[in-house]
Amino acid sequence: MTIFRALRYRNFRLFFSGQGISLIGTWMQAIAMSWLVYRMTNSALMLGIVGFSSQIPTFIVSPFAGHIADRFNRHRILIITQVLSMVQALLLAVLTLSGAIQVWHIIVLGVFLGCINALDIPARQSFVVEMVEKKENLGNAIALNSMMFNSARLIGPAIAGILIAVVGEGICFLINAISFLAVIWSLLAMKIERRSTERGPSDMMHGLREGFSYTFGFPPIRFILSLLAVISLMGTSYAVLMPVFAKDILKGGPQTLGLLMAGGGIGAMAATVYLASRKSVVGLSRLIPISSALFSVGIILFSLSHSTTLSVSLLAIAGFGFMAHMAASNTIVQTITDDDKRGRVMSFYTMAFMGMTPIGSLLAGLLASKIGAANTLMLGAACCILASAVFATKLPIIRKLVHPIYRKIGIIPEVASGISAAARLTVPPED
Repeated sequence: MTIFRALRYRNFRLFFSGQGISLIGTWMQAIAMSWLVYRMTNSALMLGIVGFSSQIPTFIVSPFAGHIADRFNRHRILIITQVLSMVQALLLAVLTLSGAIQVWHIIVLGVFLGCINALDIPARQSFVVEMVEKKENLGNAIALNSMMFNSARLIGPAIAGILIAVVGEGICFLINAISFLAVIWSLLAMKIERRSTERGPSDMMHGLREGFSYTFGFPPIRFILSLLAVISLMGTSYAVLMPVFAKDILKGGPQTLGLLMAGGGIGAMAATVYLASRKSVVGLSRLIPISSALFSVGIILFSLSHSTTLSVSLLAIAGFGFMAHMAASNTIVQTITDDDKRGRVMSFYTMAFMGMTPIGSLLAGLLASKIGAANTLMLGAACCILASAVFATKLPIIRKLVHPIYRKIGIIPEVASGISAAARLTVPPED
């Protein structure tokens, strides 16, 4: 099937299966951790602080991690990060199951995991190009990667909601630790072509300056990352307030929290299926502001809902919008990026996508304690709609600067003949 064509490559099949299992555990841990914190503190502000502490390392460390991903063996980097992530989950499980867990433990272990993720994400994004042999299938691989992520987002929270109610949060952390064995095995089983380990400049500061100038000196990448940063800062922090909506507004328990998170996963899954099945890259640039506006409207309506069924449906709409926006942004950025700078560009992408989220989480927790969770979400979503409108005015500039690149690497002729092909980089392009 066209939608699964990247799975013909052995290394990607291994990664897809191993990571798919591991991500279910990752989502179980995320739900269990947020519920544990809110159960222990009953504080929206503390939810924001914990979210901030676990994600702020991404903002600080990612540029350095991108330099490392460009210089050293990305396959080995991923093995190391997965082992360290397993250790973090195991420590969390032991502390929780022994009854010794305290909020400061969660914060410290969250910072530790944030540092791991700051290195893991740029390396993983850049490693896709090494798992898929033919460049025309890289775009499909990126879409399938997102599909795998959102399948886990759908399954993990639902399982976690049940397990938290029956046996408590500690078991979720333990299952996550065990699940890392699957992705570690898949990485060790790969046959990786021997490549040069030095891909970027040896001097880290020079590499950082070069990566920054390359990323933000080109308007299309700058505009895309700027909008993504606003969405991450003001929009995606809604997730940190989900326990408040589940417990206080919808009058539910951990199962309700699992349903809400799964609702977003359903929408995001639908978006990845749509993107993976696209035969033409035409229209992705227009999709970015449309999908981000759809996400924002879904969040605003969700903030007004007092029905669990309606809330889940609205989060599905928001999930579709956010995933379509993120995947389209990823596609365009990776398509127009030079391979020797891919790690550094994706590190800035990671900063915009995940690095702004902790600041948004802290801000959301603070605002929610002052003006309420519903008003906080409405305010953030309104800012996202405004940013989407500004981005829409930049579309002519983006097309003008990107089209020569597409012509150079042969994308536009293929689009014109109706053939979908990804560029030399890592995803299906846009018009």
